[in-house]
Amino acid sequence: MGFGIREFELSLMHRMRDLNAEQVEDALKNMGASWAELRAAHTHWTRIVHASRGRAGLRRVLGPPSYQGVTPIGSLTCGVRRWALPAWPGLEFEVLAGPGGEVWNQWFVRPRGDAAMAFADLTPWGCVVGDVVTSFPGAAQCEGGAPHHWAVDFAHDGTAYRARFVYGLYQRLDRVPDGSA
Repeated sequence: MGFGIREFELSLMHRMRDLNAEQVEDALKNMGASWAELRAAHTHWTRIVHASRGRAGLRRVLGPPSYQGVTPIGSLTCGVRRWALPAWPGLEFEVLAGPGGEVWNQWFVRPRGDAAMAFADLTPWGCVVGDVVTSFPGAAQCEGGAPHHWAVDFAHDGTAYRARFVYGLYQRLDRVPDGSA
């Protein structure tokens, strides 16, 4: 099995199925892919990442980034690379690398900056962490329950919610039972 953009998208969906299996299943049908192909893509990507040349994996698979630059984080200057992926139009997969080239973060972002969204606009795979934080005053980011998972706690109309993300891409919204996010 070769490894290209399609396989990379499938490898991302492997982790997304933790929180949104129905969305992944619909995407697989639309792509003409199977669960076996998704698992094989994830396995292959894991081998690429853990190989000694793993840092170059995305560039080798996806080609040159659509954006490459630097960003200051505290007193450090970090590298930023972004790739547009067909499965998620309008968003880009971003890799933030430390001064030594080590990957610090990888997730989806909106390339032109976060978008303000109404509560009704929160649709799976339609927004990113920054959109939710921007849209709901007092929103707080927190760790998710697995690798590459994030959460954002916020309140809307007096109800506490936890938005759940995989690779920074919105997957689902859970109501916080006790009302305190």
